[in-house]
Amino acid sequence: MVEVGDAAPDFSAPNDKGENSALKDYRGQNLILYFYPKDGTPGCTSEANDFRDYLETLKTLNTSIVGVSRDSLKRHINFSKKNQLNFPLISDEDGKICENYGVWQKKQNYGRSYMGIVRSTFLINSEGCVAEVWKNVRVKGHIESVVKAVKKLC
Repeated sequence: MVEVGDAAPDFSAPNDKGENSALKDYRGQNLILYFYPKDGTPGCTSEANDFRDYLETLKTLNTSIVGVSRDSLKRHINFSKKNQLNFPLISDEDGKICENYGVWQKKQNYGRSYMGIVRSTFLINSEGCVAEVWKNVRVKGHIESVVKAVKKLC
């Protein structure tokens, strides 16, 4: 997994806004890159809505948000519209971005093992270095922790 102090792995992929999102697009500003398992699930919806609600505050701190999952663009578009999300969601259907950030891992649920996205957030500073990493994120209270870390960068 990518750690604090590492150069953020490059990425470029289509998003739900009909554009391409790439790491280079965010040079000169901070970026919250968060990985989540699946559109429409309760935890993922709550996390997305928290980021949506704090986006204006984060913009004043020169910070953007991008969400990433392996869902299709169609699912992202529906999820974004339903929740009125104001930031892009990247479709990483081939899993390369998830692999590069180390969030595609073996998981266990009710005794069953499978591969999936471990909910994780990366704060990337304006120079493209990882400033903070949250692994195995619990949604409740997470946004407050992220905002606090962003304020330390400013």
